[in-house]
Amino acid sequence: MKNKISQALANLGFAFSEAATTSVPSSEYAKLLVQAADDSFFKNPWFTRENVIICYSSWAEALTEEKIAEFTSRYNVGQPNKTAKTVGIIAAGNIPLVGLHDILCCLISGHKALIKLSGRDADLTQLVINILEQLEPSLKGMVTIAEDRLTNFDAIIATGSNNSARYFEYYFAKYPHIIRKNRNGVALLTGLETKKELEKLGKDIYQYFGLGCRNVSKLFVPQGYDFTPLFQALEPWNQLINHNKYANNYSYSRALWLIDLVPHLDTGFMLVRKNESYASPIATLYFEEYENLDKIIASLNQNIEQLQCVVSNVEKVPLKVNFGQTQQPELWDFADGVDTMKFLENIN
Repeated sequence: MKNKISQALANLGFAFSEAATTSVPSSEYAKLLVQAADDSFFKNPWFTRENVIICYSSWAEALTEEKIAEFTSRYNVGQPNKTAKTVGIIAAGNIPLVGLHDILCCLISGHKALIKLSGRDADLTQLVINILEQLEPSLKGMVTIAEDRLTNFDAIIATGSNNSARYFEYYFAKYPHIIRKNRNGVALLTGLETKKELEKLGKDIYQYFGLGCRNVSKLFVPQGYDFTPLFQALEPWNQLINHNKYANNYSYSRALWLIDLVPHLDTGFMLVRKNESYASPIATLYFEEYENLDKIIASLNQNIEQLQCVVSNVEKVPLKVNFGQTQQPELWDFADGVDTMKFLENIN
């Protein structure tokens, strides 16, 4: 069973790769994925064709035969699961296919997945499930989409805001569960970053319009930091202001900060201000100055439960990710640092 699922995932990776790199794909699955990318914007304006294709490319890099083999080798999978459970999955819809990793982990573990999808991402996820079932018929019936509230499940994986997480923790307390709250990506800069690194940081900030929990929403910079090189490196992203929803968020924050006399920097498509919070609104970026590198690293460690990843070239930072890689997680890069596969192994 392990080999069948692994091969299906690798074939899905091939379809993602073809859809992301070929203008006129030949395989039927890739054609369906391309059509879904073309249609996505009309159903969810945040899911532009470009962003959906970027998502496909990321999954294509993750779902190679070598990486799938490395991932599955870490766990006790491959034998028929005689005690298969039904795992409820409440997926977010902030970026394309954001709940797919949880679904794949369920399938690899031999459990059934009962999914409550966000309406913002339902069509894309449903398509990928259909493709997987066609690639490997034994998977048919292993994933069910819940139309209403979840019922008849044995464990739960729920992703949401801090407010919804409180509800999830109360409602699902009696079940084995993973409850994910708000987390954010940040960047720790030293002022010694190269132009190339700062350009790559643009991807970490702006890919998916900054809507992902791995997107950088705050910078930690040395006291007296000169933002000029950074802003020059980020200038190619100025076309984001042409996106209506992004522009509305930019205009709203700009008006609010001007009315409230909040000191800030304005690049014409992004607003930057000092703020201690890790989470910044869309089209804005927070920053905090530091004097001592060791102290700011200690602070990041103390607040690690608020962090998804830290972009930096400083080796000793927690949750370190290289520049430009926040939206390129590997299969073993689990959200919130919680090993979903071990959780699924232990619910038998």
